[in-house]
Amino acid sequence: MRAWAAGVTAETTRDVLQEKLIGPPFREAEWGTGMIPKAAIAGVATSRGIPAAIDTVSVQHISGGLSSLQFKSYERGREKWQGAALEVVYFDEEPDEHIYSEGLTRTNETGGIVFVCFTPLLGMSTVVGRFLSTSSASHPDRAVVTATIDDAPHFSAADKARIVASYAPHELEARTKGVPVLGSGRIFPVKEEALAIEHRDFPNHWPRIIGCDFGWDHPFAAVELVWDRDTDTVYVSRCYRVREATPVSHAAALRPWGKTPIAWPRDGRRETLEGAGIALAKQYQAQGLDMLATHAQFEDKSISVEAGIADMLIRMETGRFKVFRHLTEWFDEFRLYHRKDGRVHKEGDDLMSATRYAVMMLRYARTDLKPRPRLFPRGPRSWQAA
Repeated sequence: MRAWAAGVTAETTRDVLQEKLIGPPFREAEWGTGMIPKAAIAGVATSRGIPAAIDTVSVQHISGGLSSLQFKSYERGREKWQGAALEVVYFDEEPDEHIYSEGLTRTNETGGIVFVCFTPLLGMSTVVGRFLSTSSASHPDRAVVTATIDDAPHFSAADKARIVASYAPHELEARTKGVPVLGSGRIFPVKEEALAIEHRDFPNHWPRIIGCDFGWDHPFAAVELVWDRDTDTVYVSRCYRVREATPVSHAAALRPWGKTPIAWPRDGRRETLEGAGIALAKQYQAQGLDMLATHAQFEDKSISVEAGIADMLIRMETGRFKVFRHLTEWFDEFRLYHRKDGRVHKEGDDLMSATRYAVMMLRYARTDLKPRPRLFPRGPRSWQAA
């Protein structure tokens, strides 16, 4: 088996990877005290030009043969990553997309595996997007394991508080939770702890509303809000997100939520091929869902995205927006919801959009089941006036 392990520079590869795998770089007598035991090290070839750095290690394999581990770095460019066929590639700290692509290509012939271990301080980069963006994260060959500060059992509560206090605000969540640095681009710069609550039951007289965002290639999403009118606090109590499924499937998933009014976006007026010329919103109404009579809009008929975001943010900052802690898909989107070039990044925002539509139409939340005007009146195809 052949493996490459790489860091940003030759020095950091030596000081981090080599020490962890082999032992202290400048104490050759202690080589074999790292993760690879001394008894398994069959030979070491040192590197030229970098003091105490190892180029290649021969490792005794359980089969009786020898495996080869070579230490690399990103600084020498993608050309130094070409040609070899490898079973394992390990990146320590985030490589640029060209180095990552070459490393990935090295495993094509062998069907090998690539590991990338880093704190996402470079933000929502191309490499990070391969694993965290909605369109890429569902790839069957990719998996993400996030280690937060709470996964470090050797830190006491006092240690954690001290560590958290030591970081600058813009990198705090990247350092402690593995959330990519989004800086001023993050749309909701609010701590999750301020929103997350444990599951609870609500009084029957508190009204509810569902918001949905239509989708096929990107997921269809739905969110249920429960509204405490007395304090004007909304609670995200359920969410649903599935891609490449029909209105029949989505409606079947939402019907158990009850006969709750559903806010939907303006593109619900659009007709689809699958629906044989029938508008999206009407397809869902035909499946027994209680679609509101008009698309999501404010009372003045405006549909401003920024106004909807501002409404949600103000609620979050004033303690009037809460989310059940177990709704991990919702929080996944919340963490990565950001702007790019000043505009809302329209990827991985399905549950956020569904929530925004529900907040915009919160005035239609209800508890009773009294009949209301049909979305599409009988007779010729025409939209009912709002």
